[in-house]
Amino acid sequence: MDGLSLDIAEDKIQQLKNLFPEVFKEAKIDFKQLRAILGDFVATPTEERYGISWAGKYEAFKEIQKQTYATLSPIDPKDENWNNSENIFIEGENLEVLRILQKSYYGKVKMIYIDPPYNTGNDTFVYPDDFTERQTEYRQRAGITNDSGFLNKQDLIKKNTKENGHFHSAWLSMMYPRLYLAKNLLKEDGVIFISIDDNEQTNLKLLMDEIFGGENFITNIIWEKNFSPKNDSKYLSENHDFILIYCKNKEMWRPSLLPRSDEANARYSNPDNDERGNWTSGDLSVKTYSEYYDYSIITPSGRIVNPPKGSCWRISKEKFSELIKDNRIWFGDKGENTPRLKRFLSEVKDGITPLTIWKRTEVGDNQDAKREIREIFNDVSYFDTPKPTRLIKRILQISTNKDDNHIILDFFAGSCTTAHAVLELNKEDGGNRKFICVQMPEKLEEKSEAYQAGYRNIADIGKARIEKVIENIRNANNITPDFDSSKQDFGFRSFQLQHSNFRQWQTDLKDKGQILNQLEVFTNPILDNATLENMLIELVLKSGFPLTTTIITHQAGEGQFYYLPEYKICIALAGFGNDTRLKIRNLQPLQAIILNNLFYNNDELMANTQLEFKDAGIKLTVI
Repeated sequence: MDGLSLDIAEDKIQQLKNLFPEVFKEAKIDFKQLRAILGDFVATPTEERYGISWAGKYEAFKEIQKQTYATLSPIDPKDENWNNSENIFIEGENLEVLRILQKSYYGKVKMIYIDPPYNTGNDTFVYPDDFTERQTEYRQRAGITNDSGFLNKQDLIKKNTKENGHFHSAWLSMMYPRLYLAKNLLKEDGVIFISIDDNEQTNLKLLMDEIFGGENFITNIIWEKNFSPKNDSKYLSENHDFILIYCKNKEMWRPSLLPRSDEANARYSNPDNDERGNWTSGDLSVKTYSEYYDYSIITPSGRIVNPPKGSCWRISKEKFSELIKDNRIWFGDKGENTPRLKRFLSEVKDGITPLTIWKRTEVGDNQDAKREIREIFNDVSYFDTPKPTRLIKRILQISTNKDDNHIILDFFAGSCTTAHAVLELNKEDGGNRKFICVQMPEKLEEKSEAYQAGYRNIADIGKARIEKVIENIRNANNITPDFDSSKQDFGFRSFQLQHSNFRQWQTDLKDKGQILNQLEVFTNPILDNATLENMLIELVLKSGFPLTTTIITHQAGEGQFYYLPEYKICIALAGFGNDTRLKIRNLQPLQAIILNNLFYNNDELMANTQLEFKDAGIKLTVI
């Protein structure tokens, strides 16, 4: 392990190598050979082609290639079900968090929903993106010092006003790397939903076509976000937003049907006491004329009925006779009406196909969302335009299955409506969906109501909302702290973005004193403020395992180590000795990860460990 996040460029090169091994010559890509294989599908450098471009696109693409040493550290748990829950809240800048999640959650997320800044001219967001700059580089570029020697993301939260010469470009540069990395996290049958308005809807569509492929576009939902007209609007009063839907692979994804409503079921009745149950009737005529289907029908009352002029029946005379015998034709209570085809509720699809226009009466609006916030936070709404939980529930219903432990990701979490919706829907349908919500700790104004209530940043509010929703669900359902979360998960774990717990070797130093200090990495790679728990989580993440991995602590004499039973891996971070070595060997893991400094001045212990583990078939990794 090199301590870095996934190398995106190397990952793509490996994918290319798997597809076209013949184009690699001495570890380099032979583009002439690749062009020959792909033929007419490759554009020449001078050829004009359709796509989206903006000032800074190349720099935004470079952001995708960057790796990070950063990690996630657990926040002191307030939730009683912390250790058992698979729901996750992460406090931190979302691009850096997405980089960290690449190894552990690559191809594991079923659905992503985000509500990014709409770029109205009043939005604040982070740009340019660079978390990894060292102090000297940062001073040169921004003139701001940082005691820790690393860039403070909070200093780069800026308002993108329309007076900015690169108004749209700044937004696109912010979105591009995040969406690119998010796509990596989706399963092959995964799907992403993005809320947006007219300010950037067109640009977002082109951006998504480039990242996900236009062939994976599903639709553009129209959501009625409010009802009352704004009489002070200069032109028209806007009352809708958009929700763009894209798939990782359109051929592998199908939307789930929506639950049938009481209103829809009420359309079915059983006036003739048919043993097959409730039914409704449908028109038997069609406007596509065929002489073969144009015939007269005699009703039970003796009346002769013909199809409307220019139309015909939708079934043949022979088929009509079969349906009469099967009691599937309805002539009305008195047997004299125009015939209609009976459609039984038991035979229709177990649900309703989703439409592309979502009414506020069905999925809620901004006022509903504010009301939900007020109910949670003592009649105070801390957000101007939160999303209603009914809206996110609709998205969850058509994109996830309650019987699967699907992971739902929201990396612009805001007030954490997504987490709220996941918890509520699980309670309603017995599902066990899991959420990962990421929110940057953007500072609140000291005069704001939220600040006066004790919250210091937006992440604090989102996390508090999750806690209050879980508390309400537990109280309403008599759920105790020892609740079996394998059935339904009403808890969460919280983490925050942090720098690595380990010193990193720097190769670009010229000062002799700095070079001598670097040698300390070999003898003591652990930073002074590092804790065992934080180091463990970092190694779990950078080994490619999820944050919810089961970890068992083993004591061995004066030492201890951790065991990951799902992956058969042992990790030793302190007090390694002969007792620890023997106990690890007896567990027969596939791999053991041990800090190098645990063997300091004890070459014999290292040699014995290497030999014993080799004989036992245990891969030893010393870091």
